[in-house]
Amino acid sequence: MSETRERPEGQVADAVRGNWVDRLAPAVTRPYLRLSRADRPIGTWLLLLPCWWALFLAAAAGGSGIGTNELWLFAGAAMGAFLMRGAGCTWNDITDRDIDAAVARTRSRPIPSGQVSVKQALLWLVAQSLVAFAILLTFNLSAIVLGIASLATVAIYPFAKRFTWWPQVFLGLAFNWGALLLWTAQTGQLGWPAVLLYLGGISWTLFYDTIYAHQDREDDALIGVKSTARLFAQNTRAWLRVFLIATVGLLGLAVLLALGDASILALVLAVAGVWGMGWHMLWQLQQLDIDDPATCLRLFRANRDTGLIPALFFAVAALL
Repeated sequence: MSETRERPEGQVADAVRGNWVDRLAPAVTRPYLRLSRADRPIGTWLLLLPCWWALFLAAAAGGSGIGTNELWLFAGAAMGAFLMRGAGCTWNDITDRDIDAAVARTRSRPIPSGQVSVKQALLWLVAQSLVAFAILLTFNLSAIVLGIASLATVAIYPFAKRFTWWPQVFLGLAFNWGALLLWTAQTGQLGWPAVLLYLGGISWTLFYDTIYAHQDREDDALIGVKSTARLFAQNTRAWLRVFLIATVGLLGLAVLLALGDASILALVLAVAGVWGMGWHMLWQLQQLDIDDPATCLRLFRANRDTGLIPALFFAVAALL
C-alpha cells in the first residue's frame, strides 16, 4: 500500500503520524486544526517555553514562589501560545499559499491542497486572535501593550524569506516575544533579564530553525526562497556552534542578573538548567546530518526537550 493511501484523508505530509487531529477530531474541524498546526505541536512548545522561562525566573527573582497569579499566568501562556501559534501559522499559510504549492513537503497543507479557502482561513485567523486577545486582557496593562506590539513581528515574518537570507531572525523575534510579555505580566515592568532571555531565545531559534530549514533547501533554491540553511550550507555546523554559545551565554547572564540577590541554591539550579540546555543542543549537533531531512525534522522536534530543561530548573528555583 502506498504511503498516501496509508495516511488519513487530508493529512499534512510532515504531521506527526497518528496525531489526535487525524484520529479524533470531527472531520469538519480537521482542515482548520491543520491550519493551526494542532497536528504538529512542536511549534506551540517553541512559542510557549520562553514564556515559562520568564515567568519562573521572575518568580524566583521576586522570591514570592508560585501562587494563584503565577498558576494563571502559566495556564494563560499555554492557551495563548496555542492560539497565537495557530493564528500565526494561518497567516503564514495564507501569505505562502503559492510557495507552499511548489514545495513537496508543504503542498499538502490545507490551503494549497484545497481543504480550506483563503476566506475561510481569514475568518479562522480572526477567531483565534480574538480568543487570544481575551486571555491577554486578564494580564496587567504593560503586558497587554506588549502583547499587542507583538503583532508586528507576526505580520512581518512570512515575508522575510522573500527579502533576507536571515528569515529565522524574524521568526525568533516573534516566537520569543513571550519572554518579554510574561516577565512583564509577572513583575509589572520590563526588565533586563527578560531582554537577555529574549535575545537568547532568538539565538536558540536560529539554531533549531536552521536545522528545520535544511529539509527544504533544494526546493527553496529552485523557487528562490531564502533561509539560513541555504546561506550557511556546508558551514552550518560552525554557525550552529555560535548560536549554541550565544544561547547559553545570554540565558546564563539573564539568570545571574535576575538571581544575583537570591539564594545560592536557587542560583545554582537556574544556571544548571541553562547548562543542561547547552548540552542538549550539543547533542543535536553531534546527531545532525543536514542532507537527511528525516534527521533534521527529528532534531527540530527534539527542541521541545531542549527548552523544557531550563523551564523546569527555573520552576524549581522559584519554589525554593
